[in-house]
Amino acid sequence: MKRDTKKKILLLLLAGASLSLSRSPRGYFKIIKGLPEGLKEIKRKRLRGLIREFYNDRLVSYKENKEGFVEIILTKDGEKKALKFRFDDMEIKKPKKWDKQWRIVIFDIPEKFKRAREALRMKLKELGFVELQKSVFAYPFECEDEINFIVEVFQIRPFVRFVKANSFTNEEQFRMKFDLLD
Repeated sequence: MKRDTKKKILLLLLAGASLSLSRSPRGYFKIIKGLPEGLKEIKRKRLRGLIREFYNDRLVSYKENKEGFVEIILTKDGEKKALKFRFDDMEIKKPKKWDKQWRIVIFDIPEKFKRAREALRMKLKELGFVELQKSVFAYPFECEDEINFIVEVFQIRPFVRFVKANSFTNEEQFRMKFDLLD
């Protein structure tokens, strides 16, 4: 539960949720009204403790605004941690009807980026992609945004290509795997 709460707060901050704290109870309730739904259920004392912990871990910083409220802002380290949470929970939505397009990810990542290459390969498999060759993976549903996000996380943009194709040789076995036979 503790990890889920931390994760929720960091993801909301990453998404641009404004989080301010006030010393006065009156100011606190004013803030609570404006909080995203995901934060309203977190108890005040718990929220303050987590924010203090994030500050000590250098995941957030404070900035006082004109009204005297202290705004909590994600640092670069906080953004990275929140992105990792988002990355770990990534799923690709499957539409009701297949558009008969294959999404193919092709990569040729140099040896000095071997860890990123292996992590990409592992993440593609985790998401359900099938391996056509060692560095070529296919998936039948829309996933370009997810691939762009993964490529940015691993910082391997120059080495990865995304292709949409109507067909490829021997695709029947892959259509069977994804239960896409007409």
